[in-house]
This record gives sequence, C-alpha cells and structure tokens, in this order.
Amino acid sequence: MTSSDRSQAVGVQQSKTYEIRTYGCQMNVHDSERLSGLLEEAGYVPAPKEAEGADVVVFNTCAVRENADNRLYGNLGQLAPKKAARPGMQIAVGGCLAQKDRDTIVKKAPWVDVVFGTHNIGKLPVLLERARVQEEAQVEIAESLEAFPSTLPTRRESAYAAWVSISVGCNNTCTFCIVPALRGKEKDRRPGDILAEIEALVAEGVSEITLLGQNVNAYGSDIGDREAFSKLLRACGSIEGLERVRFTSPHPRDFTDDVIAAMAETPNVMPQLHMPLQSGSDRILKSMRRSYRQERFLGIIEKVRAAMPDAAISTDIIVGFPGETEEDFEQTLHTVRESRFAQAFTFQYSKRPGTPAADMDDQIPKEVVQARYERLVALQEEISWEENKKQVGRTLDVLVAEGEGRKDDATRRLSGRAPDNRLVHFTRPEEPVRPGDVVTVEITYAAPHHLLAEGPAKAVRRTRSGDAWEKRNAAPAEQPKGVLLGLPTIGAPAPSPVPAAGSGCD
Repeated sequence: MTSSDRSQAVGVQQSKTYEIRTYGCQMNVHDSERLSGLLEEAGYVPAPKEAEGADVVVFNTCAVRENADNRLYGNLGQLAPKKAARPGMQIAVGGCLAQKDRDTIVKKAPWVDVVFGTHNIGKLPVLLERARVQEEAQVEIAESLEAFPSTLPTRRESAYAAWVSISVGCNNTCTFCIVPALRGKEKDRRPGDILAEIEALVAEGVSEITLLGQNVNAYGSDIGDREAFSKLLRACGSIEGLERVRFTSPHPRDFTDDVIAAMAETPNVMPQLHMPLQSGSDRILKSMRRSYRQERFLGIIEKVRAAMPDAAISTDIIVGFPGETEEDFEQTLHTVRESRFAQAFTFQYSKRPGTPAADMDDQIPKEVVQARYERLVALQEEISWEENKKQVGRTLDVLVAEGEGRKDDATRRLSGRAPDNRLVHFTRPEEPVRPGDVVTVEITYAAPHHLLAEGPAKAVRRTRSGDAWEKRNAAPAEQPKGVLLGLPTIGAPAPSPVPAAGSGCD
C-alpha cells in the first residue's frame, strides 16, 4: 500500500472492529496475518471473542477445492441479514477465489463491499474506506504483485513461531492445480531481506520460523542461483537465538543434494520434511505433469534418511485422479510402504474448475475413489503408529504450544512439538510453563497421531519466546480471532504441513 493509500485509510474510529475468516493453505494464513496488521494500522481493532459480530468481516478464500465457491456464498448468505441489521457493517472477500471469480462475487452477493485479489492485499483498508464513502462495491484485482507480503504490516498469530515468506507464485503446471494461475509466476525475495526479517522476529522473541513458498526449494530460480535455498538454510544457522527452522512445501523436482546436506549440517534446521508425493504411479504422475517419477521420489527419501536417520517425513497424496487404474493405485500403496511416512494428508480427487484435469476423460466413480481412499488411510494409519512406537523411550525437547491439545485442561497435560514436528502431550510440570518454553520429556506411549509423556518432566527451560508470549498476553488489548482452517497446523501453532496446500498447490 502506498503512502497516499495509507493516508486515505486513516481516521477509522477506534470502535470499529474486524474479523478475518481464513480458508486454505499456509499462504492464506500468512496473508491473513498481514491483513490483520494492515487493518490495525488503519485503526481497526480485533472483534472480542464474545462479540456478536464485527464491523468488518474479511473472507480470505481458497480456490483449490471444487466446492470452495459454494462454501463462500453460503457464508456470505448467512451474513446478509446481519449486515442489514447492522448499519455501517462491511464485508470484504480476498484470496484465490476472489482472484478467480472477480466480478462474479458482487453479482451473486451484492451486499459485499470489497473484492481484492492475491496480488493487492495491501489495498484492503483504502478499498474499505472508498466503498464507505462512495457507497458502492469496490472490485480491484491486480494482475501482478504490488508489494511482497512480508513488506506489509503484520499481526502475527503466535508470539514464538512465525512464517517467513521467501517466494510467491509457482512456475509449475500441475494439471490438478489452479493456484499458479491465481498466485502468478514465481518471484523470489532477496536473501538479505529474508534474513533481516528473521533477525527482527528473533529480537521480538520468536524462536521458531518456517520458510514459506508455494514451491519453497525452487528458491533461487528467479535470481539465478540454484543453490540459493541451501545457502539460505545455512545462513539461518548463524542467527543467534533462532532455535528451530522449518520449511514448506518443497517439490521433489527441485530437491537437490545440497539441500539435504544443509539440513543435516545446520543444527537449528529441524529433522522434518514435508514433501508432496501426490501419486506413486509414473503414468499418473505424467498425467499430473509432475516432473519426477516414483524412483526419483524414493531416492530422495533414501538420501534424507541416510543423512538424518531420525527425520520425520510427511506427504500429500491424491486418490482417484482421472484415469487412475487399480494398478496405478497399487503403485501408490507401494510407494507409501517404502517411504514409511510419519504422516500423510490424503485427498479424494475432486474437480478444480479451470484446471486441465477437470476436463480429462475417465473420471473415476465416487464409490471407487472412496474405497481406495479408505484402503490408503488404513495403510498409512498402520505405518504412522509403527513409526511413532519407535519414539517410545526417547527423550525429546518439546516446544510448548498454545491450543494444540484440545483435552489438555481435562487431562492436566500440556502439548507441544518435538524437533521432528511430532505432536507430544506431556504431564504438566509443577513449575509454571508458558507457550514458547521448552520442556524435556521421555516418551512413554505412542498413538498414530501423537506421542504421550506420562512421567515428570526431566527439565524445563524458560525462554525468551515464553517471555514474549507472557508479555503479549499481559497486554490489555484484545487478541485477534484465530483463523478458520479446518486443517492441521505445521508446527507449534504456526508452521506445520497444511494439507490444502499439498492437495493442490505443491
């Protein structure tokens, strides 16, 4: 947003509240943090949790799923009577679906005030003000990126874990994915700007960062350096106070040996990898326009495990892609057995309007897709449990999380993430522990999706991240409402593999 745009957006009464409803991938989550920052800079405040509604409701949308538009219009329809009963209320729609549908949104839901795209999120405050003054909907969709998201103000969801965007856009042409058309071509951020943001975050108390990109390990293609990503990982290792570094999501095509070496040799880069498989069949991978084959994928897994034996590897898989035969599906099952994933986010193929796959012949019947999906889930559940059982008896440093354990109060436990990103529930120590602190525990039990440490903590380390969380929560200001993902998070409340990304963006 330019200085003139900012000046147009000032003067918002402090009593005006906002709420952001976020759907989709980690890119959208990161964008919503920026939208919160922009609105608060313009004078809005987060709507209290107990409030009946907000003066401004922003939908940050996803276009990956076939029913994404139905979900949006259903939610907009529910807000129509609330807006009619609340003078001055405004509704804005942004994100990938806004980029795709543009004028259609206002035609179907004429009570929407603002429609903005993925490339111009910085314009939201001025568009809201313009809609208020002119008393008509404002639709503004930029065709190219106006400002790199990380240059915009932010209101981060976590005091101790943060996303750091290193690139936007995607140069791949996967036939099931519409995201490149909506996010644009790949554009890399300067390494110095990335490291400066990380250093600033660490100074504020952040101890864990996740490097974020639509195709994160292709970083460097825009600036002509094929080893730029591994260099960036190593540079993160020299930042004092930065304890955990993760990244999501890489593409097997661009996964090179120098990245594996950087992961293994940089102490604060965590032994965790989320790498989308999508299918184990070479024939289906070719139809998907995935530029690798089963042998290449399994070769990467083998190299990662050789360099980091304790690495936890997760993935995304699509079941029932057009033309998938029983033999193709068996190749996916074979790849899953060989890969021994700690976790897999599995999806039944559904048409994404505007993608080549949506018009392919031989769409698979729903009942066949469902049966294959259930077989894959059962296999992965078995593998996940077996892999988690290997953790029993190990002593792990757990970064205490906020809101990861829904039953923590009832069980008198706390929850957090191990270095390899596994979720750990542990007995609450006698001494005070805050999100962002680190607790050392011994694993006593394993389930398919979590670990349990039932004994007393071996050690508690109070951290600067815990201090930052305590300071934030001691402030009188209302905290922002959480984003609505409907997906697992990728790390401890920020970063962890977000399946919607892998289901159509990786």
